[in-house]
Amino acid sequence: MFLARFNKIRYSTQLLHSSISLLPFSTQTFDLMNSDANKPIENNNTINEHHVLDQLSVLLPIRHQNTPSVGKPSSELAQLNQNQEMLLSPEDTLRGIFIQKLNGKIAVKRALTAAAVDIEVNSDLVAKVLNRGNLDGGSMVMLFEWAIEHGKVIEDVASYNVVLKALGRRKFFDFMENVISEMRDKGLYPNNETLFIFMDSFVKAKRVSKALHMYGKLEEFGMEYDLDSLKVMLRCLCQRSHVAIASSLLNKMKEKVHYDGEMYNIVIRGWSKFGRVDEVERVLKEMVQDGFDPDSLTFSYLLEGLGRNGQIDSAVKIFEDLKEEKMCVLNAAIFNAMIFNFISIGDVDECLKYYDAMLRNNCEPNVDTYVSIISAFLKARRVADALELFDEMLGRDIMPTTGMITSFIESLCSYGPPHAAMMIYKKAKDAQCTISVNAYKILLMRLSRFGKCGMLLKIWDEMEQSGYVSDVEVYEYIILGLCNNGQLENAVVIMEDCLKKGFCPSRLICAKLNNKLLASNKVEMAYKLFLKVKKSRSDENAQKYWRAKGWHF
Repeated sequence: MFLARFNKIRYSTQLLHSSISLLPFSTQTFDLMNSDANKPIENNNTINEHHVLDQLSVLLPIRHQNTPSVGKPSSELAQLNQNQEMLLSPEDTLRGIFIQKLNGKIAVKRALTAAAVDIEVNSDLVAKVLNRGNLDGGSMVMLFEWAIEHGKVIEDVASYNVVLKALGRRKFFDFMENVISEMRDKGLYPNNETLFIFMDSFVKAKRVSKALHMYGKLEEFGMEYDLDSLKVMLRCLCQRSHVAIASSLLNKMKEKVHYDGEMYNIVIRGWSKFGRVDEVERVLKEMVQDGFDPDSLTFSYLLEGLGRNGQIDSAVKIFEDLKEEKMCVLNAAIFNAMIFNFISIGDVDECLKYYDAMLRNNCEPNVDTYVSIISAFLKARRVADALELFDEMLGRDIMPTTGMITSFIESLCSYGPPHAAMMIYKKAKDAQCTISVNAYKILLMRLSRFGKCGMLLKIWDEMEQSGYVSDVEVYEYIILGLCNNGQLENAVVIMEDCLKKGFCPSRLICAKLNNKLLASNKVEMAYKLFLKVKKSRSDENAQKYWRAKGWHF
């Protein structure tokens, strides 16, 4: 009797849920806030668009003053606003204004003004909104204009450079020209950084002819044909591997601009990256004919080009000639070129000879010197030598960049235990270097794999103290490390905290923790955790569905 009653209830409940889940949103309207069991559910054959928009107006970060929602208690509205703030970051709040496709600039700017009441809008936030996401060109310009009008962003050349760089990254060239024209109308004259952003956007998009055409119209944008503008154009072309066009432009502009040696060095460096020794020698010959003496940078580019072309012996001979005849000052650039050449062929011991020669000649190594040698040591798995050179680097007060530290940690974590990577991390931390979030994630991944729970939790705490926010990837590493060490109760606590923050770990992590709990005869704990993960997975799928529809709440 009991089983029959249970099966009857179970099957009727499943039938009810399946019948409701099969109904699309367009055929029924449910009042979720004021549900009443005694009232029948009304069936509508048409979409109640006003009701849907009324619900979205409460969830989305816009306050409609003329159309207040009816039947919503103030406590419920406050709860919805609190949930919205938990789900949306400030930049997503501003970016969500444009997703709604409001009609007219006035409506969009009113919505931005209403959204700016609850968040602090500054130049950094506007830059994040412009540089990330997928806003169209008109929306980006509209947001920038609104920020200028309301005093959120200072109206100067630096602010315009931010929006120009964001527009150029997405190839909105027409909007870039309009912004440049607007700068000229307002009396703001572009600087060399503006010119580099503008030209590099065209060159990066492989529209080199258009970039050259725009360079010929510099005077229309309030700029002049001078030495600095030509250097900017040559750098843009050479950095994007259009060295032949840069070389022809160099020859074309000889009659219009007074040259200097740096102009030739830019083109020589571009050819040296490709190992085109013949072109390097040709430009070097023209440089000498025009009355400019090669300097240390010129010879360093020549040595680098010889090394890239495989002519190591010729590079060594030229280096010895430079040393004996004292044709130029042997600085760090020349020694670095020789060090790079021997590293490229895998001869680390020979590059160390040039490093010792650099020290004997009282030539101070720079950050490029140490980074190249340390990377070579790590590639050859000479970890002790790499750590010793890293200590020497910090002892000379040469601080590596964030990307360099991340590269070192990533190389060390690709093989062996995480002890050496932790030493790099601690030394960099003691030197007050900035550690990236990717470096923290790499350390957490390696520590979790080896089950170093104490160090794992300590690194996690230091990561959050540095201002980084833990995402689902970080939680997965913590849970995995606790599982590998047998601390299942702590793993469950971390899992529940992860679910409370709206993250749902991967199925592999959930399955591993669940199997560990079942193997430890903790069935009730495993079942409760399973229900929470199931609900979180459902919420995650619903969020993906709505975001695919374009509704980001």
